[in-house]
Amino acid sequence: MSVQQEAPDGEALEVWIDQDLCTGDGICAQYAPEVFELDIDGLAYVKDADDELLQAVGAATPVPLPLLTDVVDSAKECPGACIHVRRVSDKVEVFGPGAD
Repeated sequence: MSVQQEAPDGEALEVWIDQDLCTGDGICAQYAPEVFELDIDGLAYVKDADDELLQAVGAATPVPLPLLTDVVDSAKECPGACIHVRRVSDKVEVFGPGAD
């Protein structure tokens, strides 16, 4: 299935990283540097629209539609299985380790 089939147009999505599971591999930052960045601690974090790292536990950022495929690929390829993409409306995970 393509990303567009799984995430219908108009469905707002957000992404967050579980740093307890992050391996610091950096695949996410390679796929979507606009959304992910490795910090000095060697772990990946999401960034807000102003390019600031969100370091609070469970901090989420919106997934820009043009970057949806890159963010989803990051979640699928992450060796730590720590990237979670969920619907904003009901917080149901649609991509990542908790998705059905």
